[in-house]
Amino acid sequence: MVAVDGQALPVTNTYAIEDPSTGQSLVDVPDCSAEDVDRAVQAARAAQPAWAALPPRQRAAALRRLASHVRKHREELATLDAIDGGFTLAMMRKDIDGALELMEIFADMALELGGRTIPASENLHYTTNEPFGVVARIGAFNHPVFFALSKIAAPLMAGNAVILKAPDQTPLSSLRLAEIAAEVLPQNLFITISGRGSVSGRAIVRHPQVRRIGFIGSTETGRSIQRDAAEVGVKHISLELGGKNAQIVFADADIQDAARGAVMGMNFTWTAGQSCGSTSRLLVHSSIATEVTALVGELVATIKVGHPLDEGTEMGPLVSEAQYLKTEQAITKAVAEGAKIITGGGRPETVGSEGWYLAPTVLADVLPGSFIEQTEIFGPVLSIVQFDTDEEAVHIANDVEYGLTATVWSRDIARALNTAKKVEAGHVVVNGGSRHYWGLPFGGVKSSGIGREESLEELLSYAEVKATTVVLD
Repeated sequence: MVAVDGQALPVTNTYAIEDPSTGQSLVDVPDCSAEDVDRAVQAARAAQPAWAALPPRQRAAALRRLASHVRKHREELATLDAIDGGFTLAMMRKDIDGALELMEIFADMALELGGRTIPASENLHYTTNEPFGVVARIGAFNHPVFFALSKIAAPLMAGNAVILKAPDQTPLSSLRLAEIAAEVLPQNLFITISGRGSVSGRAIVRHPQVRRIGFIGSTETGRSIQRDAAEVGVKHISLELGGKNAQIVFADADIQDAARGAVMGMNFTWTAGQSCGSTSRLLVHSSIATEVTALVGELVATIKVGHPLDEGTEMGPLVSEAQYLKTEQAITKAVAEGAKIITGGGRPETVGSEGWYLAPTVLADVLPGSFIEQTEIFGPVLSIVQFDTDEEAVHIANDVEYGLTATVWSRDIARALNTAKKVEAGHVVVNGGSRHYWGLPFGGVKSSGIGREESLEELLSYAEVKATTVVLD
């Protein structure tokens, strides 16, 4: 349900979402129009001033109450994501736990919203952080409830009202979250809109009273948002976009740890590889390539693919037929270009004929510059690329349009840190699998985005700095 003023918005149109474990229609959800979006924005706009007038610590207390209340619905929300996204129930529980932790971290930052005094003259000069008003958060299908919950925390903490655009393919948990949040937050402060991005999403972006937008998704859609927003006004936009992330393993690395890190970093068991942060390019020194490839292949081959609600399942289906076909075609193209399938490459034997299941796949002998090496597949495909020199490794890592994450493995800390400095990425991990650390700025460079999240930088990005001078003489 899409609710405004505590009542269901009378949305005229609906669209069907599917169950990726069967490929069959699951349920119809509201397909909001531009008029529906406007009603939501106006309601949020009316609710925002009273919220902004609260001292930050009172807003923080409300966020903590929300986190506590959502925790009671952990199993329900995790189940919704498993059903309409195909992600394993175990990992969706972890998504909720991580999101709640982030919400509490942003509540901890309440007093960071204070400004500064600046001795610019003999007068009093100070700054304050002022909310934008109504902000939009547009989430991605691969972590539905995590993005829905964690990404409203900073805007709310900063004093804004939030319009959340639910992901087209996986809207159920976002819609339910708004109902749950309405039980503890002021009315209309947080509203979830569902609908096709080309209509409702575009209407949110182009709405003149939405001056701050945070988006997570594809690079192509991010660029479209920038264009649409620029046509109607001057808006503040942060983008977390695609990635073709490199994991560089030097000859002196701990091979066992690097192999485990490569598999973990691919997010096979979290989102079936459907993650912008997945380390989908494993760059290995040629002297250890055979050994590392064998270890990675063995680890990936043991991943159990099955129904997402089965507690024994380690990887579920891809989210849609389109994502399945795109990944399948990419593997076929990679083989045509000379890549060798080490494991996976087709439908796993552990499932029947229904659903968008694809075995986790490892490709060896992938050439720099090839389609699979350059293109974000957003599926369970790990490409192994060989290099011979440190300079070559850095060149291959940087020779893509993206720059989200990177990982460097070496026992030589000077080499590791020198490489980390040269790699074009917003988030680099040395001698560890790629993962998020709450409180550490996360975001990309180049075509991977603008802005940083999961940190103080995210909180402050949802406020504008106002400078005030008091003339004393």
